[in-house]
Amino acid sequence: MIADYSRRVRRYHAYAGPLLATLLLTIITGCSDNAVNTTNSQPDHPPSPVLNFTAIPDQNSTELAEKFAPLAAHLSNELDITVNYIPARDYQASVEMFRNGDVHLAWFGGLTGVQAREAVPGARAIAQGVSDPVYFSYFIAHESTGIALGEDFPSDISALRFTFGSESSTSGRLMPEFFIRDATGKGPMDFFTNPVGFSGSHDKTVELVESGQYQLGAVNYKVYDRRVKEGSTDPNVAKVVWKTPTYADYNWTVHPYVEKMFGQGFTERLQTALISIDNPSLLSALPRERLIAATNEEFEGIRVVAKQLEMIR
Repeated sequence: MIADYSRRVRRYHAYAGPLLATLLLTIITGCSDNAVNTTNSQPDHPPSPVLNFTAIPDQNSTELAEKFAPLAAHLSNELDITVNYIPARDYQASVEMFRNGDVHLAWFGGLTGVQAREAVPGARAIAQGVSDPVYFSYFIAHESTGIALGEDFPSDISALRFTFGSESSTSGRLMPEFFIRDATGKGPMDFFTNPVGFSGSHDKTVELVESGQYQLGAVNYKVYDRRVKEGSTDPNVAKVVWKTPTYADYNWTVHPYVEKMFGQGFTERLQTALISIDNPSLLSALPRERLIAATNEEFEGIRVVAKQLEMIR
């Protein structure tokens, strides 16, 4: 019996030995391959930086995203980098994204541009539309008010239901408030007998006045004119009753960190790429026909008014 058991053990080792050796070799080879694959899967170079940009949502957000896509593609080709548009929830969100470094380029209004540059030392306004140094707002009124277009600030409007656009809008709040104070000697909250509204955007302001929910509103003239041209607003229902004096407004502002991200001199390259655009369709999101150079000093008047109204520290 013992001899028989010994023979079985010898047969088992004769059979199992080579099998175990093969199995161990497979495991070792697999581990080695995995080690090689893991090594090969590592990138040879760190990922290239991406230029993220945003814009104040003064128009329909979905339309803005669609309209900014061609501009992002154009800048990517011109600058040989990846350029990506990131939508902002509201005006102040665009400033916070810039302050936090989530975006390094932004299409701001006059006020939000000043706020962003105050928050980020070294930030520069580098481009603006041809019309932006001489921008203006409309005061529009529902036809039921009976107010006619005039050259002077409209009188006898204190009892009307009035709305601004966004609280941080230059053309929809800051400068209209400045002109209200200048004409009446009172802030809008004291001048108007009804609570003053904030629609959130220029498009919404026009819609609210046209529907009669508000009788009077302050709006960006370009947005109003576009809506009338497109047929989405009836100028006989939501009527322009006053055109404000001019002021500087929209601008492209760039974060100083781009010089580290993309190399010294990138700010000038970006400025050149923007102001050399000769295809208006690429600027339809702004909307502008052409861009020109801009400087921080051109918006000093906006900064002064913003400080007076305590909208910046």
